[in-house]
Amino acid sequence: MTGPEVTGPEVTGDSDTGGRTTATDEQVPGVGAPESPPDGGRPHHKGPATTSWRRVLFVGCICFAVWLLFDAPSLQRAAQESPFGARRTVSLDVVGPIAAVSRGLGLSWVVRLVDDVLDRAPGGGPTLAAVTVPPTHHRPPPPPHGPNPPSTTTTTFPVLNQHPTAADPLRVLVVGDSIGIDLGGPLSNDLTGTGVVQATFDGKVDTGLARPDYFNWPAELQADLANDHPDLVVVMMGANDPQAMTVGGNVVDYGTPAWNAEYGARVGSILDEASAAGARTLWVGMPPMQGAQLNGEMQVVNGIVQSQVALRPATASYLSSWDVLGTSQGGFQAYATNAAGAEVNIRTPDGIHLSPGGGEWLSQAVIADLRARLGIDLPPG
Repeated sequence: MTGPEVTGPEVTGDSDTGGRTTATDEQVPGVGAPESPPDGGRPHHKGPATTSWRRVLFVGCICFAVWLLFDAPSLQRAAQESPFGARRTVSLDVVGPIAAVSRGLGLSWVVRLVDDVLDRAPGGGPTLAAVTVPPTHHRPPPPPHGPNPPSTTTTTFPVLNQHPTAADPLRVLVVGDSIGIDLGGPLSNDLTGTGVVQATFDGKVDTGLARPDYFNWPAELQADLANDHPDLVVVMMGANDPQAMTVGGNVVDYGTPAWNAEYGARVGSILDEASAAGARTLWVGMPPMQGAQLNGEMQVVNGIVQSQVALRPATASYLSSWDVLGTSQGGFQAYATNAAGAEVNIRTPDGIHLSPGGGEWLSQAVIADLRARLGIDLPPG
């Protein structure tokens, strides 16, 4: 009587000599094995195909590296928004250089393509359909002069609460692009630390005013204003904006008078939107950049923003980060010397973004500006 057949590792051999060899984990199943048994031989029963663990590990590492390269800017943003500490510092040190490479390769378009396919808005945010801007009791709406009201506007607006308390806090909303995120995290923490400010922060990487088809900042701000009812809006964005814009179906190229006029109108609409909701705006300009081309483009963007702020002295002000983060001659610098004489790293290796030290450096300049120019009594944080 024949017993049950036992299967195991593939066995091959010479039917005449009876010799055989057992397969090892280095063998690829089926390679070198006869397709059919010798004449008169018994068919072999092969076990399930196996894959070397080294190959699985290699493929897994490649997939992880690709994912990390594409998602590094998002991981960096999450680290920047996390509480200060050793974990945040290590995360930024590890992810920062990878995020710089990702931005340099322009990989954000892949993320945008996925968002489009999934019908997903970058960065999420409140559902605009459910938001209704309530009538403000702080001030009347601005006169109907469009996005660029003349400087002769005589509408008066209430002064900000210059002596906020824990019971009656100053409500501050900080918004911006990736560089605005560099400022927004430290600034929100510092303002909250005073005990008399209710700070909220909305930052979206790879955004600006040039591409509302990708991310619509006026709509996002409308939701933020309705949800948070800020007294003051701090804006820092513009690094992604020197590019062609679409206006009425026509492409308007960067560097043309038409582009300057359209971009000014978009900046003005942000300022007017905030004032219509009862908020004053502090716009923080872009810092000097290490690359000559981007540095020149940021000077153009800053100039347009300043001109729009100047048209609205009762509702908006401008703070130059160029003066805060640049050299005495207005050039780029990666390190600055603090009051104690110590060198502080203020910029990231990509020559564009602010390091944690740079974000904190600029945050303190913003708070000093709120105290000096707007007369807001903010205790030390």
